[in-house]
Formats: sequence, C-alpha cells, structure tokens
Amino acid sequence: MKRWPALPMIFLAAAPLVAQSEGEDEYTRYELLAPETSSFRILYDVTATTPGARFFFNPIRKGSTARDESVIDLATGQPLEFEVVSGTAAREAGQSNADPETEYIRVRLPRPVPAEGEVRIRIDKTYEDKKSYFREGDLIVFDRPLGIRKNALVLPAGYEIASLNVPSQVLSEPDGRIKVSFINPFPGSAALILKGRRLSDELRPAAAIPGSPGAASASGTPPLEDAPVPERAREETEIVYFLQQPETHSFRLYHDFTETRDGADKYLNVVRAGSKVSDPSARVLDTGEKLSTETLLGPQIAKAGLEVQPLAPDSEVVVVRFPPVKKGQSLRLRIEETYTDPSRYGLSGDELLWHRSFGRPRNDVVLPEGWYLTVSSIPATISTLEDGRTRLAFVNPRPDAIDVFLKARRR
Repeated sequence: MKRWPALPMIFLAAAPLVAQSEGEDEYTRYELLAPETSSFRILYDVTATTPGARFFFNPIRKGSTARDESVIDLATGQPLEFEVVSGTAAREAGQSNADPETEYIRVRLPRPVPAEGEVRIRIDKTYEDKKSYFREGDLIVFDRPLGIRKNALVLPAGYEIASLNVPSQVLSEPDGRIKVSFINPFPGSAALILKGRRLSDELRPAAAIPGSPGAASASGTPPLEDAPVPERAREETEIVYFLQQPETHSFRLYHDFTETRDGADKYLNVVRAGSKVSDPSARVLDTGEKLSTETLLGPQIAKAGLEVQPLAPDSEVVVVRFPPVKKGQSLRLRIEETYTDPSRYGLSGDELLWHRSFGRPRNDVVLPEGWYLTVSSIPATISTLEDGRTRLAFVNPRPDAIDVFLKARRR
C-alpha cells in the first residue's frame, strides 16, 4: 500500500482543506474470483469535480474485507498515494459526512481539482464478502445492491448465466468470460442478483484472440460475427443542451468525452446537417487548460488535409487541437458551441418545439428561462435549477438512438 507521511492531527483540524470532492462519471467493474474465496475484484472509475479538492474518499462497505488496493490517475496512468483511514479521520480531513463506523480509502489527488475542470481516478481493490458472493447448491450467487449507476460484472471463467434480475447487456471478454453490463436510470440502488452455473469442460469456450476478425463476405461487408457490440455503460460522452429563447432557433451545448488513442492530437466535430455553429470553445478538463478552435467549411476541410467523410460544400467542421495523447494516458475534453437550427427548434404558435435524436447514453436539456414543460416524448428525470429553469435528464441504456420531442409554454 502506498502511503504518505502522517499529518499532525492539529494541522488536519485547522488547515482550510477542501472537503470531499463530489464523485461523477462513476463506473464499477466487478470481477468474480474463484467461488470458494467469496472474493471479487473491483475497478472503480470516478471523477472528482469539487474545485480545489485535494483528497478523494472511497468508503469500504461494511461486511467486506478489503485487500490489494491501488489507485491511479487516469489522465497519466501514474499511481497515486493513498491510505485507509477511519471515518473519524476522514471527517477531520474534510469529509464532513463520513460515517465514524466506516473505513475509507483516502486518495491524495495528483493536483487540486481545477476551477473549470476535474480529476479522474481509478481505485482497484479486492473484497471478500461471504454475504454478497456465495454458493447456492450447484450455483454461484452475487447478491449485492449497487448504488453506482454504471456497472459491469464478470463471471469466473467457465461459468454461464443461470439468472439475472436487472436488465443488462451480455458481452464476452477476450478471454471468453461472460460479462453483464447495465446503466441504472432510477434513483435507488440496483438490487442485483446474478446466479451462475458452471459449464462442462467440453462446453467452455477457448479464449478469443483479440484483433482477429472473421473474413469479409463476398459483398465486402463484415461477417455477422463481427457486428459491433459496444458496452453502453462504458461510453463516456455526455451532452448538455441549453436552449435559448425559441425565436432565436439557437441553443448552447457542451459535450464531454475522453480521448485515449495514442498520438491523437485533434478532435473533429462535424456539425449536423441543418445546423449552423458559432462561438466554439474547448478545454482540457483534467487541467482546465483552454484549447484553440477553428471552424472550417467543406472546401477548407479538404484543403487542410483532414480525414473527414465526404461533405457538402456548406458543411461545417469544428477543429479542436490538443497535445498528442501519450501511450497509456488520456485526456478528458469539453467542447462548447452554439447551434442555430430552425428545422429542429423554434415556435409553433405560442408553443416551444424541440426535436432532436440523441445517440449517447446521457443527454440533458435545459429549457429557456420563463418556460415550463408540457410534453416529453422520451422518459426523463426533471429538476429545477437555482435560477428557475427546468432541466431534463435523459438516460438511454440501450445501444441505439432515442428521438426526443419536447414542447413547452411560457409561464
């Protein structure tokens, strides 16, 4: 376990440390180990967003015994210092709501959370918990309420799914293990119960070989077995639309995404047909650093040598350049733009109308000031911002797009 020198308690109590950073963008992967161990490995990705925060606290669930902990900075891939502390020590270090009866992994963040940014970390640990993971006759059972919204659970090698009570994607790992993955769109924990059954030796699949797709068919299309099955819960792009007054047909938006490709140094945002873009900006959320942007039209795109699908002469592409991503590292980026799109946003009589398809799992829409919602074609959670505007949050756990149609009236 990596530790740093103990700080005097008087310093912890008196220094103006920033409290626990709010965790966002959480994703947890559970890997079930040999059933007789009642143990499972947990990989927990989380984002700290409270400006100035220097620590992150992760509780060790009561009833679980933790071991083999480690923490890395997802931006750099470098290990981070941490230690296991009591709930009392966590409170003294800034975690005001810490339970005195719970132990916490206290992570020293690699840098204070930027004022306009965030810090992404991964906590790796193994739990032994006989109440959560056990045998039931010839079955193995993982029975555990999961409060994190995005989760994946990997069965031990040589096991199939016997039953599963939470609707989930079913995927195969490169080594042949079965994985289930889901996004929980509801406010409570997902009371997951997964039961597995051991396969006979002759039915156990051989480990798949990464990067060995089947041969293309005579038509040149990929074979059926190569149909892409992305893990929806692992997608990290988030988009928020801020509708301006409908007479303008305009809305401000930002979208956050993570770039992991080795050597990538730019992002090309192809503006949807029918929309016009203005006032783009960008920054690296890991550091708060602002990035340069430029907007190019069709002929300029070709002249710049950018690899973009064939575009019409009036097509627009926003180009964002950033330092090349190094191997094993990543960048979390935020792109902001204003779109004007009369075909999808405006007034019909005295009603505000919005119509747009969303391909990502998480999309939010904020109505303009002075308007209240009357119609939403897709289920959403709804909240009121401090300034009185209505915010709708759409979570789509399926790997397809949703067609969102909204109506609103003036208050």
